[in-house]
Amino acid sequence: MATPTRIGLAGLAVMGQNLALNIAEKGFPISVYNRTTSKVDETVERAKNEGNLPLYGFHDPESFVLSIQKPRVIIILVKAGAPVDQTIKTLSSYMEKGDCIIDGGNEWYENTERREKDMAELGLRYLGMGVSGGEEGARNGPSLMPGGSFEAYKYIEDILLKVAAQVPDSGPCVTYIGKGGSGNFVKMVHNGIEYGDMQLIAEAYDVLKSVGKLSNDELHQAFSEWNIGELQSFLIEITADIFGIKDDKADGHLVDKVLDKTGMKGTGKWTVQQAAELSIAAPTIASSLDSRFLSGLKDERVQAAKVFKSCGVSDILVEQSVDKKQLIDDVRKALYASKICSYAQGMNLIRAKSAEKGWDLKLGELARIWKGGCIIRAIFLDRIKQAYDRNADLANLLVDEEFAKEVVERQSAWRRVVCLAITSGISTPGMSSSLAYFDSYRRERLPANLVQAQRDYFGAHTYERTDMPGSFHTEWFKIAKQSKI
Repeated sequence: MATPTRIGLAGLAVMGQNLALNIAEKGFPISVYNRTTSKVDETVERAKNEGNLPLYGFHDPESFVLSIQKPRVIIILVKAGAPVDQTIKTLSSYMEKGDCIIDGGNEWYENTERREKDMAELGLRYLGMGVSGGEEGARNGPSLMPGGSFEAYKYIEDILLKVAAQVPDSGPCVTYIGKGGSGNFVKMVHNGIEYGDMQLIAEAYDVLKSVGKLSNDELHQAFSEWNIGELQSFLIEITADIFGIKDDKADGHLVDKVLDKTGMKGTGKWTVQQAAELSIAAPTIASSLDSRFLSGLKDERVQAAKVFKSCGVSDILVEQSVDKKQLIDDVRKALYASKICSYAQGMNLIRAKSAEKGWDLKLGELARIWKGGCIIRAIFLDRIKQAYDRNADLANLLVDEEFAKEVVERQSAWRRVVCLAITSGISTPGMSSSLAYFDSYRRERLPANLVQAQRDYFGAHTYERTDMPGSFHTEWFKIAKQSKI
């Protein structure tokens, strides 16, 4: 290979391989490298089989780096944390001033900011880029969230615009997110919203199956129909698919044989931690994380079920006769309304972080690049973009006139579903906490006055009054004591 390639990619697990093949397929010659050299050969073989794509493999880091045209741009897709630092150390020793490294992994945003500073000292540019869409997205068009050096973004904008998912009417699913670790932060919150979405869908399934007694075929039908309307999305589509897949190792449907224990990588946990740090209520996302923790206690739950069964508490507390058609419609509405709350929480978290860090993030633009390629892609994101186009300073998605109307139209069904679940003994933490979030946010006055009075009573924390300005403290204890005499 005499002519230098346009870009390099290091880290050839499935995501890395697929992204490299996608870049090559779009007409950009690419060099690839992996510490385990068999992965390099595997990728080169795939490139040959998938259309003789302009992809070139290298077994050592030096020849890999030197094969790329200057200023060199190298994407790394390795496990977050120490492996990223190690890969940067290996590659940067052969790189020159003005070259650029892009980390495409799910990295903690502060690590990206640290690395950007370290790289700048060596004269190198650095980007932290969120990549969403899983293996399929990486190969055929992901949603890309690059943040960090704007100059570095400009080097590869032409590649990213072609490699990203393409959505008719709104363009490629990529934009320069902002400075520092903003790309990683936005991807982290995207994953938090994804946790919320998946939990809400699981609750819809549980209510329909456990209370409504829908079969897998009926569930497949219901979710397929939902995917034609307002809930049309990647997650609803794959859920419908899952209910249609038979077990290849035994009788029945595969979904019923999957162990009810959900794994996680950490981005959902980071999202909830950041929400707490920034004092942003994110109960839907937090409840989805708690649900994953509880799912992990499978052995304890098996024992607990025995204990409560012996006390006369069965799995479903009250068997209820329901109108299936009505229930499916109610659950659809409850799912949609809850989903609005989940996205509202995620967007508020991004806005709060943007204000703290001075990132100046554009929420409508984020909704636009999530419309294709990524796991949370949904027709509904168009509505979110329009809401922020109408008012970029919208305090909360719930108060956008369109969304407010939709939630109000659905709230009766939403309350019916949550009540039905509670009386049946089915936990719907995502839907319930979304409803509680809505009910708290829409009420002018909350019982927080009592909590603040308690704080002033035992800790002299003071309080404000509704009828006059200023800060007040009352000797509650002395007054109470005197009144008891």
